[in-house]
Amino acid sequence: MESFSLILAIVVVTALAFDFTNGFHDTANAMATTISTGAMRPKVAVAMSAVLNLVGAFLSVEVANTISKGLVDEAGIRPEVIFAALVGAILWNLLTWLVGLPSSSSHALMGGLIGATIASAGVGAVHGDVLVTKVLIPAIAAPVVAGIAALLATRLTYSLGRKADGKASEKGYRAGQIASAGLVSLAHGTNDAQKTMGVITLALVAGGAVAPDSDPPMWVILSAGLAIALGTYLGGWRIIRTMGKGLTDLQPQQGFAAQTSAATVILASSHIGFSLSTTHSVSGSVMGAGLGRKGGVVRWSTATRMFVAWGLTLPAAALVGALAEYVTGFGSWGTAVVAVFLVASSAAIWKISRREVVDHTNVNDADEAEPAGVVTTAMAAVTPPPAGGPATDVPSATIPAPAPADREPSTTTTPV
Repeated sequence: MESFSLILAIVVVTALAFDFTNGFHDTANAMATTISTGAMRPKVAVAMSAVLNLVGAFLSVEVANTISKGLVDEAGIRPEVIFAALVGAILWNLLTWLVGLPSSSSHALMGGLIGATIASAGVGAVHGDVLVTKVLIPAIAAPVVAGIAALLATRLTYSLGRKADGKASEKGYRAGQIASAGLVSLAHGTNDAQKTMGVITLALVAGGAVAPDSDPPMWVILSAGLAIALGTYLGGWRIIRTMGKGLTDLQPQQGFAAQTSAATVILASSHIGFSLSTTHSVSGSVMGAGLGRKGGVVRWSTATRMFVAWGLTLPAAALVGALAEYVTGFGSWGTAVVAVFLVASSAAIWKISRREVVDHTNVNDADEAEPAGVVTTAMAAVTPPPAGGPATDVPSATIPAPAPADREPSTTTTPV
């Protein structure tokens, strides 16, 4: 076992705390569509996802090596820098969870690490080429690729199943959803759990506990896998509601297409070491699946808020990480102040969340529907849903009802 200093132990514990928040923050990536369509009961779904996240953590270390060896210069990093980076990432995860927005835990971690590194060692300590090619480009490409794939897969699915028996087809797609959700969970473990492994390994190198260019030790892999699995099991119900009900309404066919497309993108990226956001990939695939069904609608007000959160993730986490690093620079008391601030802020966010509890009992309760806009109304009027689809899936436009000749014109509206 490596020799540990107090600050190194604090960093490892904080990294595992981040991994835990990553787990419940990203449970929606794998299970939101499965839960929203009723393919699995909520608690069973998150339990399956937790187990597969743990298994996925042992399948590869490519992404972990990208974090620990490629993004920043190991020589200019102190354990306090890693601690400051994790503070920025954890607080952003908790804030976006509170408001139910599926932002990227991966980019929160990257932003915190970049901000703290710049505050400590300057801009030159960040490897810009790695940041662009393995973080920023995948961040833009992943949701686009996953969305297009899900849109095409949804249209193909409806086309092939047009003459199939409705009930038998729906049952088959529900089974397919369960399998594809498991694949997404496995893929999430191969990508997101490794980010914490990479951070802990970077801290161990910075603290002199392991040699430079080392792969993550086995105890790091195991602890990171367990932390993300535990967080996943608790379930980020607020974000599951947004992803499953707030972004679009999905049928089993769409859920299957969305999850399969997202899993393919995530697994391919993990294989080549791209530290992409699983949240971006799954969100893109859900929107693509929503647009792929005739009459399907994406709630663009929710999507816009989500896009804004995506754009703010890196700079916001970087700013908090840089400020935390500045305070830790005053010595041990500075590190203690940052630690107390992190604990107090986390407790305050949790207390605020208790004002409106979202859990497995009400996760599928829909919020107030978004009013149909001009584009949505026009699409619904010219593209009816597939045969056998529930009429409630198509937003209704309204027209004035004709008034009797002996009365004033009525303002009553009738669905088209």
